[in-house]
Amino acid sequence: MTGAYIQMIIALAAVIGLILLMGFFVRKKQDKAGLMSILAYRSFGPRKGVAALKIGKEILLLGITSTEFKLLKTFAQDELDAEIGSDITYRLSRLRNIKEHLSEYK
Repeated sequence: MTGAYIQMIIALAAVIGLILLMGFFVRKKQDKAGLMSILAYRSFGPRKGVAALKIGKEILLLGITSTEFKLLKTFAQDELDAEIGSDITYRLSRLRNIKEHLSEYK
């Protein structure tokens, strides 16, 4: 009789372990293939703020209060990538110009 209890406990532990292992792999896969992620959040007081969410290839800017979510603006990922790239290029060119002017004074 004791042998049956031990066998039952081992089988139960194996089933629980298998469920936990499957849950771990499912959660890990969902994190990589997540369709939605929070890019940034800025709080403006208790229960008030603005959040930037990435859903697929769009970025949504949401106003958040204690009672509602309001869509403020929608951006396309490509549109922002081009804008950020041009901004970085502009800043790098300004830094190069400053460096050249500083090297002239040496």
